[in-house]
Amino acid sequence: MPSCRRVALVTGANKGIGFTITRDLCRQFSGDVVLTARDAARGQAAVQQLQAEGLSPRFHQLDIDDLQSIRALRDFLRREYGGLDVLVNNSGIAFKTADTTPFHIQAEVTLKTNFFGTRDVCTELLPLIKPQGRVVNVSSMMSLMTLKKCSPELQQKFRSETITEDELVGLMNKFVEDTKKGVHEKEGWPNTAYGVSKIGVTVLSRIQARKLSEQRKGDKILLNSCCPGWVRTDMGGPNALKSPEEGAETPVYLALLPQDAEGPHGQFISEKKVQDW
Repeated sequence: MPSCRRVALVTGANKGIGFTITRDLCRQFSGDVVLTARDAARGQAAVQQLQAEGLSPRFHQLDIDDLQSIRALRDFLRREYGGLDVLVNNSGIAFKTADTTPFHIQAEVTLKTNFFGTRDVCTELLPLIKPQGRVVNVSSMMSLMTLKKCSPELQQKFRSETITEDELVGLMNKFVEDTKKGVHEKEGWPNTAYGVSKIGVTVLSRIQARKLSEQRKGDKILLNSCCPGWVRTDMGGPNALKSPEEGAETPVYLALLPQDAEGPHGQFISEKKVQDW
C-alpha cells in the first residue's frame, strides 16, 4: 500500500540551485522530499551532506534525457506514495560562453535536456500530481530576453494563448534544424540555444497550466515557470549576483503556495512577481 505521506521531488538536485531548493523543502515542506540526480554517487553524496545538517531527504536516480529513468521514477512514486504533491523541474544545462562546440550541436544538446527532457518528465509525472499539488518549472529571464530578440512572427507564436504542445515541439525542432542548416538567424531566431530552450520551458508551462485548468479544474493544481535569477553556481559562474539561497527563494515560494491559493497559475515569475510574457 502506498504511504499517505506527502512527497515533493526536485530534479537535478545534487548541486547548485536544485540542491538549495531541496534543502529548503526539507526544512519547510510537511512530508518526504526526494532529491534526484543523474549520477547516483553524486546524488548520494548530496543526501549525506543534508543528513549531516540534520535533514532527511530520500534519493532516487533520474536522468531526464532517459525515458526509462523517468518511468522508473514514476513507478517508484506511484508505488510508494500513490502520486506526487510537489514537482520542481530544475534540471538543465548551459554551454559556457567561451565553449567552441559548433552552435548546431550546442542547440541540439541544450534543447534535448532543457526542453525535451523537462517535457518528458512532465508527460510522465503530471498525471501523478495530487489535488492541490504544485509544479514549478525552473526557466530563466533569458527566456523573456530571448523572446524579444525573436522575429515578430515567432514572438506572436510564442505569446499565443492557443499554441498547442505539438506546435511548440515543432518550433523547438525547427530551431535545431535551422541551426544545422545555418539559417537560424535568417529564420528569425536569436543566437542563443540556452535562451531558446528556456522560451520552450516558459511556453510549455503556459500550455500545461491551461490543460490542467481544462482537464482537472476542481483539483486546484498550480503550475508556473520561474526565474531564480543569476546565481553563483557551476552554471552561473562566480560573478553572479545571487547566492544559491537567494536563487532558491522564488522556486520554493511557488512550490509551497498555500493550499487555498487561487494563483499564480500558468505564469512566469521572477522575484516572486508575475512577469508580462
